[in-house]
Amino acid sequence: MQSKIQIKTPLVEMDGDEMTRVLWSMIKEKLLIPYVELNTEYYDLGIENRDRTDDKVTVDAANAIKKYGVGVKCATITPNAQRVEEYKLKEMWKSPNGTIRSILDGTVFREPIMVNNIKPYVRTWEESIIIARHAYGDVYSAVEIQVDEPGIAELVFTSEKGIKKSKVIKGFEKGGIIQGMHNTEESINHFAHSCFRYALERKRDLWFATKDTISKIYDHRFKDIFEEIFEKEYKNKFDAAGIEYFYTLIDDVIARIISGRGGMVWACKNYDGDVMSDLVARAFGSLSMMTSVLVSPEGCYEYEAAHGTVTRHYYKHLNGEKTSTNSMATIFAWSGALCKRGMLDGNSELVEFAKKIEEASRETIEAGIMTGDMASLSDSDKVVVANSEDLLDEIAKRLEAKMKM
Repeated sequence: MQSKIQIKTPLVEMDGDEMTRVLWSMIKEKLLIPYVELNTEYYDLGIENRDRTDDKVTVDAANAIKKYGVGVKCATITPNAQRVEEYKLKEMWKSPNGTIRSILDGTVFREPIMVNNIKPYVRTWEESIIIARHAYGDVYSAVEIQVDEPGIAELVFTSEKGIKKSKVIKGFEKGGIIQGMHNTEESINHFAHSCFRYALERKRDLWFATKDTISKIYDHRFKDIFEEIFEKEYKNKFDAAGIEYFYTLIDDVIARIISGRGGMVWACKNYDGDVMSDLVARAFGSLSMMTSVLVSPEGCYEYEAAHGTVTRHYYKHLNGEKTSTNSMATIFAWSGALCKRGMLDGNSELVEFAKKIEEASRETIEAGIMTGDMASLSDSDKVVVANSEDLLDEIAKRLEAKMKM
């Protein structure tokens, strides 16, 4: 029997919730454990354990990624009022992804998994579009107030020296709502560097867009920082790599994206990236075919699927029903993390194994064996709709054959 591939430095493993937690276990059992001696530092980010630890487990997991450099995360629940009642939670805990992003101060890069027999809805797209989402601040860290009487809302900044700057936001004659959001120069700098580095790593053009014509301070500062950093540190590198940095307005870039051929890294502010990554995922086929990696300024990586916990399928599973849940993005989270761990450790055997997982997964889909979410999108002459476990078994067969070569 062939000896298992060793992992030198621990991989930070973050378990999750509902159907993706079920798939997480299956993926390890069928695709990983037969070939790899998994060396992971495990954190249970399931909603019950986050509640039990007052969400300290999420903070600990993020700090572990800082320590070891690479993590892989299962999809998790971000509770709303209904979830608080359902799971009897102490409080409405914050998004684990948001907590991890804030601690790592990283940029999220999301990219669709392309297969030959599923074509993008946008007929001109020939290559994948990578969304680079700034993962700090803006509306996700906003402070909000609802007012129900006349008054004046002001934006006030008080320096450490006691000097105040203020602007009137609105004089309210009746009730209304107010939101204050922020970003930091440091985080925007980190965002810019991450985008330029990732574009160079992938040898792709980088496009960036804001609405600086309307937001003449907030958005304009993003634009200026990107331009300053590019001219100072990356222009010559981009020229040598034969790629370009391109800035335009957010409405213009959307028009260009729709009529283009794809192939770029599209840098987006936090909310823009949240929305546009879902649009790109759906246009290429399915959210369950969208990979996601958070890259910190220090070069730490956290891999996960771009989708949620697939609640509806989970309750079917609890009732003993077979589900046809697509595990591709979760598989690619594992393969991405293993590949990066291998690259950082100089472990070519682990890197090659990660590539074989992705090849086996793509080949399974291209053979017409897929889950229900993809069946209606496929160009295959014959499609076999597989349930969750059967799809993984089919991938495992192809992986086994590759490992014997």
